[in-house]
Amino acid sequence: MIKKVSIFSLIITVFMSFSSVSAQTTSVTVRAKAKDAKFIGTSIGGAQIIIKNASTGEILAEGITSGSTGDTEKIMKTPHKRGEPITDDKTAGFTADLDLKEPVFVTVEAYAPVLKKQAAVLSSTQLWLIPGKNIEGEGLILDIPGFVVDILSPQTHESISAGSELRLKANVVMMCGCPTSPDGIWDANDYEVKALIQSDTGNRTEVELKFADKQSTFTATTTLEKGVYHISIYAYDPKTGNTGLDQTSVIVK
Repeated sequence: MIKKVSIFSLIITVFMSFSSVSAQTTSVTVRAKAKDAKFIGTSIGGAQIIIKNASTGEILAEGITSGSTGDTEKIMKTPHKRGEPITDDKTAGFTADLDLKEPVFVTVEAYAPVLKKQAAVLSSTQLWLIPGKNIEGEGLILDIPGFVVDILSPQTHESISAGSELRLKANVVMMCGCPTSPDGIWDANDYEVKALIQSDTGNRTEVELKFADKQSTFTATTTLEKGVYHISIYAYDPKTGNTGLDQTSVIVK
């Protein structure tokens, strides 16, 4: 009896030892890059990264990318060759250290930019993670399309008098926070920025906004009749398909 218990205990000990050593720490670096621009980092709140078991939905790791938007010269101006990184040790990213006992198929999500909820979008992909096989260096890069559009004028629920001049003003930047300007790296001449104005009676009008003197700022003026208006200001780049939009309302008395 004692011999049987000893053998059983030995088997349990060996099994537990095997289980403990079979789990391997696996490092995974994830980055979020604005489409046609740079990486989403600390300056705009980063990107929320979530790594899930694709079969069960269990969250294996989550966090926020931090660091710089990256090297403008390397990312935006230098021709890229296969195998040459566009990131460095300062470029924004999130690294998760996972203890894996067996291969797991995961969904990786990036929700960005964190500081701009009206502009934030979800980008995701799926892949196998293998115990002990790290994904480092450039890591896994998720593309984040769009523009961040902030309506600066009119203010939400602002009241004005019928016939008076209404100033439309919006700030338009890339999803990484990179500025737009005429003839700049992100050329404002290429972008269409318009206000879609709809009254409570269903009347619709469009007003084109032009680049102002201040970086990333677009403006226009218009007049409205009495009523309640829903205003959407959008930015669109026909070359890349990037779009962005913000909304507000105004009351004309």
